[in-house]
Amino acid sequence: MNTDYDAGKTKVLILGGTGEMGQWFTRFFKERGYEVTVWGKGGKIEVAKKLDVPFALDLEAVIPESDIVIVSVPINATEETIAEIAPKMKAGSILMDFTSIKVGPVEAMRKFAPKDVEILGTHPMFGPTIPTIRGQTVILVPVKGYSEKWFPVIRQLFEESGAHVEITTAEEHDRLVSVVQGLTHFAYIAIGTTIDRLDFDVKKSRKFVSPVYSIMLDFVGRILGQNPYLYALIQMENPGVPEVHEAFIKECEELSSLVKAHDEEGFVRKMKAAARKYDDTSHALRRSDKLINSRIIEYETILNSTGKVCGFSHIYSGNIHVGRLEKVRPNEIVLMKLVSKGTAPNIKNRFITLKLENLRPLSEAELREWRKENLEHSVRDISVVIPEGADPEVVLRAVSTNKHLADCKISDIYKGVNGTLSRKKGSTAEKLGVTYRISIFGDCDADSVETEVTALLCGLGCRIREKNLKFS
Repeated sequence: MNTDYDAGKTKVLILGGTGEMGQWFTRFFKERGYEVTVWGKGGKIEVAKKLDVPFALDLEAVIPESDIVIVSVPINATEETIAEIAPKMKAGSILMDFTSIKVGPVEAMRKFAPKDVEILGTHPMFGPTIPTIRGQTVILVPVKGYSEKWFPVIRQLFEESGAHVEITTAEEHDRLVSVVQGLTHFAYIAIGTTIDRLDFDVKKSRKFVSPVYSIMLDFVGRILGQNPYLYALIQMENPGVPEVHEAFIKECEELSSLVKAHDEEGFVRKMKAAARKYDDTSHALRRSDKLINSRIIEYETILNSTGKVCGFSHIYSGNIHVGRLEKVRPNEIVLMKLVSKGTAPNIKNRFITLKLENLRPLSEAELREWRKENLEHSVRDISVVIPEGADPEVVLRAVSTNKHLADCKISDIYKGVNGTLSRKKGSTAEKLGVTYRISIFGDCDADSVETEVTALLCGLGCRIREKNLKFS
């Protein structure tokens, strides 16, 4: 690894940084301390402002100042972009591409990059809707003699961030991806267009849903809902895809012929032959069971939270919805939203229906933080005389365990002599009085919580201060 490497001093330029994938990696590098600049053909400066990074208004000046230049533009513009920017890069820098094919871009980088500029083909095997790189696959295509200094740096960056890194050649990458993406996307898109041709009511069909059908619909919808130009280019720019299409269409025709002829044995032979080539079908069954069961478990967890305060993050908009869970249906929930600070209660607008497929449940910590920041809290003071020898901080920690408290602190300590409490310094206290200030979450019954805390303090041996105690 390059021992001179320092993320905080490393300048990253992302060409196509205003696109969806470019924005994802802008955040990725920025969160890890890199100095990121973005550029996009549409000149979307507002996107750069949203990301809180500079936009390269003068691209000619920024390129030779950058240590890492990433090309994240449409596939059909990648090689042209590489040819234009690579010769302007400084010695010791690295050029990377994030496209879905590798032979063309890697060859272009090799051709146009100066000898003292390194190159690294890169293919993140996930889309911009994925919240984190943890558990995702990133394919790296190092080129001998062109990736010596930066390759271990980039590999370590991805691996330490939780990604699984695969190393391969450009040729092997394109051959495998012609099936991994070319066949998969083609089949799912064909299912979507078939449903459209049949004028089939998908929404109504969900009433008759099986787990496999439900997951299949979600994956079809996932692809159909993304950038169609990107998916078109994935199909059209990889030279290995047409052969895959031909094989797929031929198999569809043969299976259809077997069905029309009621050739049950022929169909079974086909299916068994495919199973033998399909690695380990028992593992596939277990993995798919895990996927199905995870959906069931999540649904059951949400269902069991009915009547409780819950929080959800919208996967696509990022909006947070917090409220009392009123109803749970197979595909949606109804929340009675909590009233945030500075918001006038409006009963009509407090009930909101949300689709489960778009939601991620907030963790306990996330929900607590939202409630702490957004709700109006009730503040109560509880003054006690603590047992002789007791530590006020230890008592504070015990009180703070109450899940209904947004905050708890010591607001005052009184040292007393012969049972009379005093704030005077230097007094030799026989007893210690402490006032604990508790902030009770705005969605809780403040009186009940205060009673709970008071009972806990009494259980710890504290005595609630009498009204006739005088302060001097």
